[in-house]
Amino acid sequence: MKYGYIRVSTREQNIDRQLTAMRQEGIKEEFLFIDQSSGKNFNRKGYKRMLKRLEKGDEIVIKSIDRLGRNYDEIIKQWNYLVKEKNIDIMVLDFPLLNTNLKIDNITGKFISDLCLQVLSYVAQVERENIKQRQLEGIIEAKKKGVKFGRPIKRRPPNFDHIMKQLEASEITLQIASEKLGISKSTCYRWMRARKSDVIAQIGKTNTKCKEK
Repeated sequence: MKYGYIRVSTREQNIDRQLTAMRQEGIKEEFLFIDQSSGKNFNRKGYKRMLKRLEKGDEIVIKSIDRLGRNYDEIIKQWNYLVKEKNIDIMVLDFPLLNTNLKIDNITGKFISDLCLQVLSYVAQVERENIKQRQLEGIIEAKKKGVKFGRPIKRRPPNFDHIMKQLEASEITLQIASEKLGISKSTCYRWMRARKSDVIAQIGKTNTKCKEK
């Protein structure tokens, strides 16, 4: 039996190209398994459902090797499990040398596909590490130029102290205070705690100055 496996990383990504490729291979909808999930591991609902259906001699069709996964070690481990333990063939449409059922002899075909897989997966892994390194270097250089990352600090409105005093005196609730300040309840609570800390610190400084005098 021939099964098709399709994966995209997010719901926003389009699966049309992969679907078209599967239909051209004659794979019907009921034999297609689709995941909208990261390729960092194989903990995916669609993939797990497909594994339960697979039997010796079946074939999995994927558009490209990165649709199977993106982690070098995980790909090799899963490839060996499918091909050597479950005796499943794998067809990679964009790179026929990876096909385990190459039209040579059985042993040579699998050896070539294994070799190509390890080279491609290694290159992909190195490239991802290089991308992360470039991103890190870019962040460092941007910080040198004064670029700030993360959410901007929310400014406290002019009526902040007045509202906080009302809240501390239990004249209004946290809900009402947050609505008047135009912020969430969690932010309002965080501001209130920070204000108390500032007041306590200020009192401590004042007492210290008095003792020094």
